[in-house]
Amino acid sequence: MGKALAFLVALIAGVIVVGWVVSALLGPALFYLIVGALVVGGGALAYAKMKKSLAPGTRTQRRIEAAAKTYRMRNQ
Repeated sequence: MGKALAFLVALIAGVIVVGWVVSALLGPALFYLIVGALVVGGGALAYAKMKKSLAPGTRTQRRIEAAAKTYRMRNQ
């Protein structure tokens, strides 16, 4: 049990040290790369959900079409 705990502590300390060295060397570039990837991924996810919600036959699309038809009929 003691050896496993020592190994776990050493492993965690190693990960922390490696992370600190990497952040010191590549910090700003890596940060902006990760943030950029998250922004692009979030935008793609939002676009896909919006496109799916407005697909033909969905309730939202039928409501939009009904409102447009009513608007056209009222403004004739």
